Amino acid sequence: MTLKLDIIDWKILRELQNDGRITNVTLATRVGLSAPACLRRVRALEEAGLIVGYTVLLDEASLGFSLTAYAMVGLHKQSESDLRSFENLILGWHCVRDAYMLSGETDFMLRCVTRDLGELQDFVLEHLTAAPNVASVKTFLTIRRVKREAGVAITLPAG
Repeated sequence: MTLKLDIIDWKILRELQNDGRITNVTLATRVGLSAPACLRRVRALEEAGLIVGYTVLLDEASLGFSLTAYAMVGLHKQSESDLRSFENLILGWHCVRDAYMLSGETDFMLRCVTRDLGELQDFVLEHLTAAPNVASVKTFLTIRRVKREAGVAITLPAG
């Protein structure tokens, strides 16, 4: 389903991206619609696949997951079936929170969140480097998060 977005749709997306728990009444007020009209718009955005879900951002460190690391993975072979096989492995690795296939020297970048360095090392040794077709793994430990914003940068025209 294709949906042509107008300024109201963009406002709805921006507000929901900033606060997915906002009530429909508050959302409607902020975007200048009645509550029923706003709800219809939100449902249309969902049905069009522009809103794919609602989630909560957790403070990993407060929950005991104090280490975030990035793993850069190179594969021996990059045929479509080899790439899909590796992607299927990624789907089962719970400490991998984001994964991207890349262009260039590295084939995949994985964001891993673990309780500590030992847990990360266990994952890298037991799963990542042991996976079929993995040629190289380089890990980078993060020092601190500087910015965290979900979604996309939505800017609205002045006026």
